[in-house]
Amino acid sequence: MSASADEIRDQQRIIWDEFSAGWRKWDAELLGWHAPFGDALLQEAELRPDAAVLDVAAGSGEPGLSAAARVPRGSVVLTDISEGMLRVAQEKALARGLDNVRCVVCDASALPFDDGTFDAVFCRFGFMFFPEISAAVREMVRTAKPGARVSAAVWGRAAENPWASLILGTIARHTELPLPPANTPGLFRCAAAGSMTRRFKDAGLIDVRERKVSTELVHETPGSYWEFMTDIATTVSMRLAKADKASQELIRADVFQMLGRYEHDGAIRLRSTATVVTGTRT
Repeated sequence: MSASADEIRDQQRIIWDEFSAGWRKWDAELLGWHAPFGDALLQEAELRPDAAVLDVAAGSGEPGLSAAARVPRGSVVLTDISEGMLRVAQEKALARGLDNVRCVVCDASALPFDDGTFDAVFCRFGFMFFPEISAAVREMVRTAKPGARVSAAVWGRAAENPWASLILGTIARHTELPLPPANTPGLFRCAAAGSMTRRFKDAGLIDVRERKVSTELVHETPGSYWEFMTDIATTVSMRLAKADKASQELIRADVFQMLGRYEHDGAIRLRSTATVVTGTRT
């Protein structure tokens, strides 16, 4: 039996609270790696200095905090289901001297804001984990002002993302875990071409378009990559935890060996590709 939407939300809240420490630990690496995806969303947002901005499923704060620096006379609201993740975001806002940022713990499918509140609404790498994707899109559209830009970034196909598919595929080969039910939250759940475009159009957005953005996850050693992934990637860590100790050691050894294929210029470089989709509120 598949989990209900409420059960999934409760699970996500617990998981991301737990993993907030890992996101704090690896903040500098995450900022560098994810920057091209956040920059793409900010470009699509077309922010004015006085814009009111909403970052849905903001996690540890990006790209909302970068948006805050671009709207000195405006404001940014960061939302997430995880209080722990938003605590990290708030610490970063204070450290950067950003006094135009507010954090709100809430579910993406029930945003506690009035209709037509924001000049730009975006969500980076949240949709794959929402139990009700279409409801979250509708809420983002509802809270956007007429003419506002609504944007999202989701991970592309597994083949375009060896940063994750390498380790997830290795775990699958060494375990006999049952396949998750269809539409279960996960990294590549929104990867199908046109999937997010269709949902944006169904929610009433116009001028909807999507494009690919790619970068590389770079680590100096296999050990650094392994530690990073088990600290920040919830899907990886949860699946790995279901394997016995012997299988975990085999998985680690295989991953280390395969990473040799991705060594270039003295570092491990793993392709990372997202789809950025944008529409305009009527």
